[in-house]
Amino acid sequence: MFTGEQTDLIAFFNQNKEKLVQEWEDAIVINHGDPFKLKIRENGVALLNVLLTMHLRSKKELVDMIENIAIEVSEERVLADINIGDFVYNVNLGRTILYSYLSKTGMSWSDMQESINMINFCFDKFLYFAVSHFSEAKNKIIEEKTMFIDSTHQDRLTLLGQMTSSFIHEFRNPLTSVQGFIQLLKADFPNMRYLDIISSELDQLNFRISQFLLLSKKELIGKEKVQFGLNTLIDEVLNFLYPSILDGKVKIKKDLSEDFTLNGYADEIRQVFINIIFNAIDVLNHHGVPTPTIEISSCLENTEQIKISITNNGPVIPAELRKTIFEPFFTTKKLGTGLGLFVCKEIIEKHKGNLTCDSALDKTTFSIYLPAVLAPAGLNETIF
Repeated sequence: MFTGEQTDLIAFFNQNKEKLVQEWEDAIVINHGDPFKLKIRENGVALLNVLLTMHLRSKKELVDMIENIAIEVSEERVLADINIGDFVYNVNLGRTILYSYLSKTGMSWSDMQESINMINFCFDKFLYFAVSHFSEAKNKIIEEKTMFIDSTHQDRLTLLGQMTSSFIHEFRNPLTSVQGFIQLLKADFPNMRYLDIISSELDQLNFRISQFLLLSKKELIGKEKVQFGLNTLIDEVLNFLYPSILDGKVKIKKDLSEDFTLNGYADEIRQVFINIIFNAIDVLNHHGVPTPTIEISSCLENTEQIKISITNNGPVIPAELRKTIFEPFFTTKKLGTGLGLFVCKEIIEKHKGNLTCDSALDKTTFSIYLPAVLAPAGLNETIF
């Protein structure tokens, strides 16, 4: 049952509805590319009609009507790809214009208080339902796009693995032959100059090829995990990288616990150390660090995990880059593939371990965590 004030108020707004809607339509923010811009007026009228009949309905009926309109409008706003801030502004603009018309009724604010409260309730519910549905729909779109990107990215990696496995196996055959003939030449002509340099360069080339092959699971066929000494492996890596270390005048400091035993694919863990140390050498040379230094340390993190840290005194890696350096195809080098650290992380995680990076001023540390087989017995500190 309407009160006299409510009846007069409804009659006033019915009489002025077209003027009110037109004033609101002239003031709202509209994107000219909005495919639903002609329907905005219709949506405004629909909401106003709910307000004019709100005293006829139960609270549940009123909320259901408002929710249905809000969902329909929010779906249009999602498809129109509008700024949600513009939408909220437009709705509240309608509320403001509605209030401006209340002052023209000649009724006192106290007589209209109940109706004002109901108007606020309807607008607040409408915005709640519309913005909530808009956010959910937008999040769903983002999730679907992310899934598509991830799927496409995975397909790209799979194709790359297949291509590199096929191509590089063909490339490796003549490389192996060349390395074999170099060994024969060394035996026949032990004093021939440059053979060591050629052999070292071929080893480096073979190392680069291995990075790509590790993206293909075919390389694991027929391989078995073995137990091997950590310190021995690090010494092999430093001997392999000795020409680069010498050329870059890099000091290598080792602080290794007495030899740990690891279980896994020794050639792959060797690849990880080579990648990280070689990257450090490259960074130190590129930035002209006065006393380029790489520190390699190991310790038993707990009874089941070994921590190997490789630290260089090069420039800090910005926080935003640290989040992406392990992603495939990410590189800051002009001729880089962006696969080195990605391969490292893949290998360590395959060995049930973890690879992290921490960087501060003049100190960047890559930490490798691997399952321990044997506990350490003591410390052995040397400078290389």
